[in-house]
Amino acid sequence: MPLMEPAYLTALAVIFGLTIGSFLNVVIHRLPRMLEREWRQHCAELKGEEPLAEAPYNLVVPRSACPACGHRIAWYENIPVLSYLALRGRCAECKTPISRRYPLVELITGLFFGFAVWHFGADGRALAALVLLGLLIALTFIDLDSYLLPDNLTLLMLWLGLAVNLQGLFVPIDQAVIGAMAGYLCLWAVYWLFKFATGKEGMGYGDFKLLAALGAWLGWKMLLPILLTSSIVGAVVGIGLILFAGHDRARPIPFGPYLVLGGIVCLFWGPAMIRLYLP
Repeated sequence: MPLMEPAYLTALAVIFGLTIGSFLNVVIHRLPRMLEREWRQHCAELKGEEPLAEAPYNLVVPRSACPACGHRIAWYENIPVLSYLALRGRCAECKTPISRRYPLVELITGLFFGFAVWHFGADGRALAALVLLGLLIALTFIDLDSYLLPDNLTLLMLWLGLAVNLQGLFVPIDQAVIGAMAGYLCLWAVYWLFKFATGKEGMGYGDFKLLAALGAWLGWKMLLPILLTSSIVGAVVGIGLILFAGHDRARPIPFGPYLVLGGIVCLFWGPAMIRLYLP
């Protein structure tokens, strides 16, 4: 099969996505904890206290281990999806169940990567889309876990979006710049209007930055479809959680995953959606 055949490239992208998904699991688990350690150090410095002595902890060290028994995970226990199936979803040492989140993230990443290469073909947009999808998947699960959208990822995504559009990869650079500004300002305005009306915070600043980053990648014309898609899906899911899952109304529901979903929909089908309201 020729190397540039769509089926061959798509299969390679799926395998590559499974591998990247394994790394994203590390990012999802460790990045919030890394930020907490930084915040504790900063708080100690502000108080004039001696910074806490803590062992190195980042995306590389320490090696991955079972949180229950400390068993160091060998390379053959870390093969995406296959290792989970071979271990029957349990630690090889203590048999503690392994969260289904890990193979789920790997599968989602593999499928999205394969679809992106099939959709865009063998050009720069496909490669850029893989980077964007990896960042969006990481942000989704971090927000679900910790209600955080770290600047380390949102701001990186924003600047990368402007960089890839310097040559108009997805949209002209002027549309990307306006998209970044308008994306931030429209949710910023919603935040303050809601706060003045209710005295409560309806969303976090990370949501502003996430929409700004999506605007930088996809342009200002995509902002309305992104917001419509995310709002409709968010409303349906939120009502469903309250009615059928007993979700406490006072407990916040992260909006970041719905913005991500709207961004992914517009990444692939945005031009067709735009033609519906900007013929």
